[in-house]
Amino acid sequence: MMLNKFVITVYVRFLLITFTAVYLTACGDNDFTDLQQYIATIKAKPQEAVKPLPEFKVVEPFILTKEGHLRDPFKPIEKIIAETLEPDEVEEPDNGIRPNTNRTKEPLEAFALSGMKMVGTINMNATLWGLVKGDGNTVYRVKAGNYIGKNDGKITQINKNKIELIEIIPSKPGRFIEQPATLTLTE
Repeated sequence: MMLNKFVITVYVRFLLITFTAVYLTACGDNDFTDLQQYIATIKAKPQEAVKPLPEFKVVEPFILTKEGHLRDPFKPIEKIIAETLEPDEVEEPDNGIRPNTNRTKEPLEAFALSGMKMVGTINMNATLWGLVKGDGNTVYRVKAGNYIGKNDGKITQINKNKIELIEIIPSKPGRFIEQPATLTLTE
């Protein structure tokens, strides 16, 4: 049995070497007449002149000056606004109103306030809860202190027919103001 495997292996190797030798001898044709004719016809064609390189227009460098009406792109917009204000137009000090970026967003903050509807109220454990429908058919339960809308709207009061909230709206670059908003009951 072992001898048969050895004989088969030697036979397969012999066949591979024989086929390889036959294929390599077939590639040994030294007739390159067609290639030499093609090269001769290419060399016989008249040579074309090489086109000169196009002239490049010289671009004059742009220098940003204070006399120009363009703002410095590397200076923050707040500093530019402060520099351009007249002395009698001095900005009011920062009012300290800012959205709380450290708190976890609530589900209804994913929707714009204009896309929400108040659909009712529920009184549970002496707390009046508002029922708000966001985009789609999902109804959410909210209470005073929850946040809704994209402008950090904090619910301040819930009545039987409306939800009152305070939104934090950007007024100027880096400045925010509080703006009241309401969701009224839709029937």
